[in-house]
Amino acid sequence: MWLTSKIKQVLLVLKPGKVTLNYPAESRPVPEGFRGQPAWDHTKCIGCGGCANHCPARTILTRDLCPEIRILFYDGARCMYCGRCADVCPEKAIVMSPEFELATGDRDDITQSLELFMLTCQRCGRCYDLEIKNAIDKLDLRGYRYDSLEARTVIRRSTERFAPDVLGETEAYRRPERIGG
Repeated sequence: MWLTSKIKQVLLVLKPGKVTLNYPAESRPVPEGFRGQPAWDHTKCIGCGGCANHCPARTILTRDLCPEIRILFYDGARCMYCGRCADVCPEKAIVMSPEFELATGDRDDITQSLELFMLTCQRCGRCYDLEIKNAIDKLDLRGYRYDSLEARTVIRRSTERFAPDVLGETEAYRRPERIGG
């Protein structure tokens, strides 16, 4: 009686087969619609800055080096993979990739930088719509942007015309140091 119950247990355990994965060697496939690290298609990006405006974690920074060159900088260390940047991109230049295992010792491995040549619009002078349709859009920054890429922080500053002095201030910006400790 004892032996038959043990045999039944062994048969029950052997029936499902192998249930574990050889994890480091082979990873589990991601489900449909999974949101991993954002990936940019630089050929589609128009540099509107909508992704930087709507990123809740402020992982996307925008800086205008001159009226013709805009830099989009993505800091993957702060990204929470919400997919908001891909949702608001008018040209669908950002897609959420299935990559999510991004552990690294070097922070530069998970950052991306896009240098875009900005063509000017005949109507507004820049590449994005200046006709504001609702109150939420009125809060967004318009014009030339000056985020601090060196300090990796958003500086909520923009000007209608390009200002080299404002660019110099943001390049020299340092984060406040911790007081008392």
